[in-house]
This record gives sequence, structure tokens and C-alpha cells, in this order.
Amino acid sequence: MNQLLSRFCSCSTIELTQLLSFLILCRKSKGKPNGKKPAPEEKKLYLEPEYTKSRITDFEFKELVMLPREIDLNEWLASNTTTFFHHINLQYSTISEFCTGESCQTMAVCNTQYYWYDERGKKIKCTAPQYVDFVMSSVQKLVTDEDVFPTKYGKEFPNSFESLVKKICKYLFHVLAHIYSSHFKETLALELHGHLNTLYTHFILFIREFNLVDPKETTIMDDLTEVLCSSSSGSSSNGSGNGSSNSAGAQNHVKER
Repeated sequence: MNQLLSRFCSCSTIELTQLLSFLILCRKSKGKPNGKKPAPEEKKLYLEPEYTKSRITDFEFKELVMLPREIDLNEWLASNTTTFFHHINLQYSTISEFCTGESCQTMAVCNTQYYWYDERGKKIKCTAPQYVDFVMSSVQKLVTDEDVFPTKYGKEFPNSFESLVKKICKYLFHVLAHIYSSHFKETLALELHGHLNTLYTHFILFIREFNLVDPKETTIMDDLTEVLCSSSSGSSSNGSGNGSSNSAGAQNHVKER
């Protein structure tokens, strides 16, 4: 201790100034990495109660998605999957001019980045519009294939039909999630958020009813799902209220899928 005091007392004014500066710098670096404040979490506009209340109908979708009596399950899955494909494709087309290679350089949803896998299983990094084009083109090919989605009486569905439907629904979910995550402002400006909320609610309840998409896949939008689906039998399309806007725990890293 005495030796330390002796050294301290023998230091020149310049040395003491340099030492104090060094200690202050270390303290700042410890409290704030790189001396910078962490970036604040971006507010999710689509979770605002005034927008989550917007619907184009107050129909009870839980009843709508249930398999009707005397209807073949595969027929029901085929009919609904084809309908959702057309509606989601139409919904995306309303904001497609804003979804460009420059504005959406990756197919991102919040902190998750999606990659396309070709027929050989090769992983392809692409822009959001490229990814959506891959999705819509491949789904269009499937739903118009008479051997996969038969429309003629007596034609059997393939054994792989359910797995193909699950694959289609997963991809369609990615497109819906991207619209909310990256293009909700444009959807709002076009006053189509009521249509988007209605479509999303109907789609989520459908895939849940028949276990078509792994819950882990849809976790990224659980905050929205909780708000919309818990009030799916709620009231009016233009009403506003105090619905929940609490988001799921934020993650500070980018996931890849």
C-alpha cells in the first residue's frame, strides 16, 4: 500500500491526467458497449388497438373453418388452401410496388430472415419480392396440377397431399407476416388493414384447426395472433378500443430459416 502511494505521489500532472482519462474511458465502455446506447425496440404499428380492431366482417371464423359434415377432409383442405392462396396473393399485390429489391433486400419478418430452398434443397438468399415470386409460382403450379389438387369426380388425392398443403401454408404465412412486418404503413395508407386483419385471422384459425403449420413457425407473430384471434368474434370493422398491444419478448439477433 505504501509503495502504491509513493508511486501515485511521484506521478507528474500529465501522467495523472492520462490515468484519470483512461479510467473514465474504461468506465464508460463497461456501462455502454462501444460508448453507444442500445437501439430502442421499434414500435409495431400493426399492434396499435385502433388498427387491430379493424375488420371487414364480424363473422365467427372459428365456426367457418370447421370441417362440415359429409365433406371429405382433403376436399376441404384443397378448397380452403386454394382460396387462401388467391386472397394472400391479391393482398400482396396491393403493396408489391413498395416491396422492391432495394427496400426489402432480404425476406425478413421482424428479426427472422427466410431463405428459399430449390427443388434440390439448395439454400438461396434472395430479396423479399424474389422470395414471394418463388412462393406464388410454386403454389400456383401445385394448385393447378390435376394430380395434386384433383377437380374431377372420382380422382384421388395423392398420399403426399397433406404434407404439400402444410408446405404451402407455411410459405403463405411467411408472405402475410412480411406484409405486416415491412408494409403495414402502406397497407394502412391504402385503407386495406381491415382486409389484412380479416384474412390473417381466418388463415391462422384455419391452420390451427387442422395443425397445418408448426406453432414454432408462427411464434414470430404470436403478439398479433393473440390480439386478433382472441377478438375474432369482436365487433365492428371501424371501431377502436383498448385491445392489447404488448408484443412478445424481443430478440436482439437475427434468425435464419
